Amino acid sequence: MQVAQSFQDLIIWQKAHQFVLDVYSFTGSFPSSEAYGLTSQFRRAAVSVPANIAEGFKKNGFADKARFMNIAQGPLEECRYYLILANDLKYGDSTQLLLKLDNASKLLEAYSISILKKQNKRVRIIRGSTR
Repeated sequence: MQVAQSFQDLIIWQKAHQFVLDVYSFTGSFPSSEAYGLTSQFRRAAVSVPANIAEGFKKNGFADKARFMNIAQGPLEECRYYLILANDLKYGDSTQLLLKLDNASKLLEAYSISILKKQNKRVRIIRGSTR
């Protein structure tokens, strides 16, 4: 597996970015009365996910990287609520976006775990343990 050179190389960032594009498309058909309400909030939360992944990518320490991946989970869950709300308000079928959100959430969690495993492995190497 090739090492990522930029955040754009990360599959999780690519999935999160595509989710943002899909959210913009989905919210484009919301009523104009929602322009400063649900549409704005939903888009802001969606954009925050890949933005935090990008910011975390450049952090030097594994703990900082993992923290930004964890921060990205917050707005992702916020988007989950907005999808439920949009569906309940009959603004559109959110089924496909919920599936994409679930996929992104699982990838983000897996990426966070892999970062923390690298941190733990480095700590064991530094301390002289190879277990």
